[in-house]
Amino acid sequence: METTIQRKQTSFRLRTDLLDFMKKDAERENRTLNNFLESLLLNYYYNEPNEVTKAAIEEAMSGHNRNKVYTDVDEMFNDILNEE
Repeated sequence: METTIQRKQTSFRLRTDLLDFMKKDAERENRTLNNFLESLLLNYYYNEPNEVTKAAIEEAMSGHNRNKVYTDVDEMFNDILNEE
């Protein structure tokens, strides 16, 4: 069974520097700019996290189990090395 994906031509106004970056990335991946951008948009809109990730996101957003925030790298490494 063949399925045809319908496409509609459209246009966007983008910053020229952003467009240049996207063109270079598309070229580096040997893809058309259209294909490159369509892939980025599909990944953004259809990338659903698994259940473990969803639970971790929910826990982080709830404010429970707050982790210690370090401003000193030596203190962080001391805590890591002294964990039991």
